Amino acid sequence: MIAVTPTIALDEDEIEMTALRASGPGGQNVNKVASAVQLRFDALGSPSLPGPVKARLPAVAGSRMTKEGVIVITAQVHRTQERNREDAIARLVDLIRRAAYRPPPRRPTKPTLASKRRRLDSKTKHARTKTLRGKPATE
Repeated sequence: MIAVTPTIALDEDEIEMTALRASGPGGQNVNKVASAVQLRFDALGSPSLPGPVKARLPAVAGSRMTKEGVIVITAQVHRTQERNREDAIARLVDLIRRAAYRPPPRRPTKPTLASKRRRLDSKTKHARTKTLRGKPATE
């Protein structure tokens, strides 16, 4: 079990890891060793995640989530497969933690009378400045 929050824990069987060759420079070693890791997690089909977290997850995950609701994370920063595996899991946990945070509801407010007056005064002043910049009226 991977602890995400005090109330959310992921089962390791829900996470699918695949080793693949990392892109970029690395000399001869990059052509021989599959050190990069691709993590796949079916977020929308997971029984470990509560409904509100599943609802917020597509917005947080962005392009890392497929249309089917599978989160795909590729980790290839480190030289060893084990460190890339840990990095991918840490990134998934961080993603789910951000989706688990429920933002406080917005309370609609009305502008104060003083702020309305300030806005109208600045509009009047700006209009006066614009008229003074124009050509003088000929009589």
